Amino acid sequence: MPIRVLPDFLINQIAAGEVVERPASVVKELVENALDAGANQIIIDVVDGGRTLISVIDNGHGMGREDLANCVLRHATSKLPNDDLLNINFMGFRGEALPSIASVSNMTIDTFDGKGEHGLRLDADTNEIKPSDWESGTRIRVANLFAKTPARLKFLNTDKSEMMAVLDVVKRLAMSCNDAGFVLNNKWRFPKGQDLIERVISVMGEDVRGQMLSVDAQSSSANIRLHGFISKPTLRRASSVDQYLFVNGRPVKDKVLVAALRAAYMDVMHAREFPLCALYLELPSREVDVNVSPAKTDVHFLEPSHVRAFIIKTLRETLSKTLNEDIQNTVVVPNTKFEIPVRQSFVDEDIMKSNLYAKSFVAEKDVYGENSRIQEIREDKKVEQNLIDSEFDLPLGRVIGQLNNKYILAENKNGFVIVDQHAAHERITYEKLRKHEIKTQPLLTPVVINLRSEEVDAVLMIKDELQQCGLLLDRFGDTAIAIFEKPADWDLNWENVLKEIADEVRAYGHSSRLNEKLHLKLANFACHHSVRSGRKLNFDEMNALLRDIERTERGSECNHGRPVYKVIAISELDAMFERI
Repeated sequence: MPIRVLPDFLINQIAAGEVVERPASVVKELVENALDAGANQIIIDVVDGGRTLISVIDNGHGMGREDLANCVLRHATSKLPNDDLLNINFMGFRGEALPSIASVSNMTIDTFDGKGEHGLRLDADTNEIKPSDWESGTRIRVANLFAKTPARLKFLNTDKSEMMAVLDVVKRLAMSCNDAGFVLNNKWRFPKGQDLIERVISVMGEDVRGQMLSVDAQSSSANIRLHGFISKPTLRRASSVDQYLFVNGRPVKDKVLVAALRAAYMDVMHAREFPLCALYLELPSREVDVNVSPAKTDVHFLEPSHVRAFIIKTLRETLSKTLNEDIQNTVVVPNTKFEIPVRQSFVDEDIMKSNLYAKSFVAEKDVYGENSRIQEIREDKKVEQNLIDSEFDLPLGRVIGQLNNKYILAENKNGFVIVDQHAAHERITYEKLRKHEIKTQPLLTPVVINLRSEEVDAVLMIKDELQQCGLLLDRFGDTAIAIFEKPADWDLNWENVLKEIADEVRAYGHSSRLNEKLHLKLANFACHHSVRSGRKLNFDEMNALLRDIERTERGSECNHGRPVYKVIAISELDAMFERI
C-alpha cells in the first residue's frame, strides 16, 4: 500500500485523541486559553457531564477577525512569539486544542476585541465568520462532544463521574490563579481576588482552616522558589485528591514533586495516607521543559535531583516548626530561658547497645529510677516550688497526673494538656537516632549483585546518596555492582533493593527507597525501645518527658503520624460546663 498524506480532518481527530481525552480535557484547554487571554472572570457551564454542552465565557481581550479565523488552524498560536520552546510563559502554546476540539464536536466561538463595531461569531464546522451581538471577551460553546467520533463516547464514564473530573480541573485552575474568579454551573464559586489561603479553604474544605502550614523558601542560588501551604501531619486524606502542585503557575502531576512530598512526610505520616498541599514551584523557564505531552501536565526538570532535594529540605524544615508554632499559640513562653539541669534526656540506655550507630553516639541517661540527683536538689522546698512554678510557664506545662498509665496530664497558663507517653518518647528516641552517624559494616568479601547494564548506570547515578545511608558500592564490570560496606545489622535482599532503586532512578531520576527502609528500621527500633502505654511513671519522669518533647523536632506527631499531645483551652472547658 502506498504512503499517502492524511486529510486535515483525520489529522485533527488523531490529535484530538491525545488532547481531548474527556470533557474535563476540553474544559482545561478552554479555561487555560481564557487565562492566557488575560481573563479574571471565567464562567463555565457543563450539561450532561460535558457530552451535550460545554460553555466557557471569559472577560479576556477577545479576538479580531484574523485571529478568529486562525485560532482553529492546527499549530496556530499567539504564545510563541520567538519560536522558543525553552522559554514558555503561557499555559497554552501548542496550537492543538481548538482544532482538536472542533474536529470531534460542534463548536462555535463568539468574541469581541473592542476594536470593531460589533462582535464576531465563528462556526468551526464551516469556518464561516459572521457578525455577532457579543460585547466583551470570548464565549466558546462545545456541543455534542464526540458526535463526529461516536466510538469515543463509549469510553466516557457516567455523567456524574465526568462532572467530578470537570470539577477537579476547575479547582486546579482556580488554585493556579487565585486572582481570577471562577463559576462552574452556577454552583461552585471561587471569588475573584481571594487570598491564597482562602482559595485553598474554598477548594479543599473548611476542615483545613487553621491546619495548613505556610511555606516560602528560596534556594541558595536564588533560582528556585517554593511557596504555598502544606497540611499539618495530623490532617491527611485517604488519597492524593487534595494535592495541588504547580510549576511556574501551571498545574502539574509531576512524579519528582510527588515523590519529594512523600519523602518530606515520611517520618510523620503513614505511607498509605496523604498530606494536603498547595505548592507553587517557580524557576527559570529554561530550567524546566513543559513541552513533554499534549496534556501539558508532565514536566521535565533540567536538574531534578536539585529540585527534589530543595523541596524535601524546605518541607522538612517547615514541618519541624510545627510543635514550636503550636506551642506558642497555646501559651506565652517567658523570655527568660528556663533550664532543668537535673533532668537528663528521656532515652533508654538500650540504645547505647544498638549496632545501628557509630561509637560517637553516646545516649544520655534515662531518668527511670535515676532520681537521686533530683531528690537531692528537691530537698530544698524553695527550689522545688520555683521549679514547679517555672514548669507552669513552659509550653506543655507542669504535670498534674497520669491517666490509665497511658496519658500524661498537665496544665499550663492557657489550658489542659494531654500527652500520649509512648508516642512522645517514640518521637524523641527516633530523632536522637536519626541525627547520629550510621554505623557501617565493612565486608571482608564484597557482595556482587548482577544487574542489567542500564540498572548499574542508574544505581551509580545516586552512589553518593546511598553512601550517606551507609551503603558503599561501586561498579563491578558492565553488568554488576559490588557492595563493600553496608549498614550494620542490615540483612536485606540487596539484589531486590538495588533493582528497586534502579527502577525508581530510571523512572524519576532519583530514589528514596533506601531512605524509606532506613526510616522504617529506625521507627521500629524507636517504637520497641520507648516507654510503653500502661507503664506507671512518677512525676519526675513525666516532667522530664514533657521537657524533652518540647525540644524535639516534629515533636507534635510520632513517627507514624499520630498526635503526641492535645491541648484543651480554658475557653473550651468553660464552654463544656456552660460557663461562657
